Amino acid sequence: MNLKKIRKVFSRFGAWLGIHICSLIVRVIPADYLYVFAEYAAALAYRLAAKHRKIALESLEIAFGAEKSPDEIKTIARDCFRNIAKGAVELMFFFDKPHLLAEKVSIVGKEHLDNALAKGNGVILVSAHFGNFPLLLGRLAVGGYKAGGIMKPMHDAKMEEIFRKKRAKYGVRTIYSQPRNTCVNETIQVLRNNELIFIPIDQNFGTGGVFVDFFGQKAATATGPVVLAQRTKAALLVCFIIRQPDNRHKIVFEPEVELEEKASPRETVLVNIQKLTSIIEGYIRKYPAEWGWIHRRWKSKPA
Repeated sequence: MNLKKIRKVFSRFGAWLGIHICSLIVRVIPADYLYVFAEYAAALAYRLAAKHRKIALESLEIAFGAEKSPDEIKTIARDCFRNIAKGAVELMFFFDKPHLLAEKVSIVGKEHLDNALAKGNGVILVSAHFGNFPLLLGRLAVGGYKAGGIMKPMHDAKMEEIFRKKRAKYGVRTIYSQPRNTCVNETIQVLRNNELIFIPIDQNFGTGGVFVDFFGQKAATATGPVVLAQRTKAALLVCFIIRQPDNRHKIVFEPEVELEEKASPRETVLVNIQKLTSIIEGYIRKYPAEWGWIHRRWKSKPA
């Protein structure tokens, strides 16, 4: 085993151990101190996670370098780490108390969701790694909606199994993005059952998607929501979960996005993915610390 593999093994063991320690702490400390614990965890992570801190600052520079000062960018990066820590703590807390989600998470624009479901072809919820998005699915599930999400499995299989079981406890279905054929078939079945499927399209998609404008740069983006909507006639809704000043959350459903037909299938996909991506960018601009900047969104480049 070479040095790189040894580091990977220790890194994954450390993450696994950290999750279990944090989960234990969250179970025993009073609820009023959850966010105090999260603040300390975020400060420690920002200091120790040099690689992710560097990615966050570089990503923010790409997006806001011409608009914000270095100090403003550092503040957003710190707040991003803070929100990630708060989100992790909340998940551990609510996994065992899903009945409290209705009190903690409100919904705005619910009529858009219900009207879309009334059409009977399922609903594709287009979103991003924005806010505490797992709570969004949990809140919908405890509210009586049949919801699932397309997710890329974590590199650590043991960690992934822990979170898969937690999601299942909520009533949230997990559909893995690979193998591709299985993912597509399961997703189509969910939509034919007139259920909800959550698809984030804000991460680098390599050469398999289309390049659209995102913060003034070309970003490789998945085409799944538009292709699935064309194939199944499912409704397309953009939604986000936004943290409030008191650490409650608000889910916002935008009105249904109507597909814009163009001369060719590829152009139709490109135009509509750009439309969805522009909505996502608008929310990130409004709430920059809510997005996961610790990802190389612009890693792939057009040929």
